[in-house]
Amino acid sequence: MTSTETNLGIADAAETGAVDQERMTRAERATLALTTDVAQDLAEQHGVCVRPLARRRIDTTTGRVDVVPVPCGSTREDQCRPCADKARRLRAVQCRQGWHLEEEPLEDRNPPTAEQRELLAARADLFVAHTECKANGDMEACEQIAESVTELDAALRAPGVRGRLAPLDPPSAIAKRRSTKRRQDAPNLPRRPVQKRTVGQVFGGRYRPSTFVTLTLDSYGRVDADGAALDPDSYDYRRAARDAIHFPALLDRFWQNTRRCVGWNVQYFGTVEPQRRGAPHFHAALRGSIPRAELRQIIVATYHHVWWPNHDQLVYEAGDRGSVWDSRAKAFVDPTPAKSCPRSTRRPRSWTTRRTSSPSGSRCT
Repeated sequence: MTSTETNLGIADAAETGAVDQERMTRAERATLALTTDVAQDLAEQHGVCVRPLARRRIDTTTGRVDVVPVPCGSTREDQCRPCADKARRLRAVQCRQGWHLEEEPLEDRNPPTAEQRELLAARADLFVAHTECKANGDMEACEQIAESVTELDAALRAPGVRGRLAPLDPPSAIAKRRSTKRRQDAPNLPRRPVQKRTVGQVFGGRYRPSTFVTLTLDSYGRVDADGAALDPDSYDYRRAARDAIHFPALLDRFWQNTRRCVGWNVQYFGTVEPQRRGAPHFHAALRGSIPRAELRQIIVATYHHVWWPNHDQLVYEAGDRGSVWDSRAKAFVDPTPAKSCPRSTRRPRSWTTRRTSSPSGSRCT
């Protein structure tokens, strides 16, 4: 195709409004909008989730199976802007309506009725009978019991019973082994029974103050006004990168320790902001008042006793093919064995510290 034909195709498109892709070059076709981009822009314009999750809905009466799209519910704008905007507006309404509540909005559960107790007792008897028939190899009786249990489950759900019902044939679950080791030099936090309340303590019979907390990671070295290291040789780049990567899990552990230490379900509204040096910075407004000494103790214990994977062992040598990012698995994947590379996840209840250095902790202002 010559340049004259291409120019004629563009000129015709400008006059008629139609694009003749057959008369365009590959570079010009690459500038055209994709159908996925158009669909995503249309969904964002109408406030619809751009990456819905497909869920199967089974009609227990007719057996019809329908695929229903469910919003992803992401709170990150880079993943789904409509869902993130919806979550932000919901949090704003919750903060405006619930921040100054003096009583718990949750009501007590309804007491079980005689009908519900009879149905659950009958289900327990059928569960025992199913176990015995299965041990004796009477599969026909097991099928009949399974049908009866299905009817009982529907009868239990009808009057408003919620919660998980034990299946007749539970899947074989692999027992998770958690480490029971802990650092002996870690400070012991007071652990109080967590009460079922979200409101803070009242002072003077009428005042219920709140708390504003700012969590800042420790210094890794001196930086200039733009956040660049003044002495790159002494700047702790490894700890800076490690803290930034695992900062979400570190915050999660901080709130767990806070609730266990103060003894009530602490609620907060917070945001994460990056500093000029590249370190994450967290601001949070807490409902209720927490002593500053306890906050400092929680922060030091959380950062001191956190679990990191090994960062001082080389996995790929020079010249090796490194890991690649898998967008579907949301993780780095080793291309040779095609398995996910080890990374930090939610921390276990007791962990062993594997850090190569011993940072001094965070600051609370």
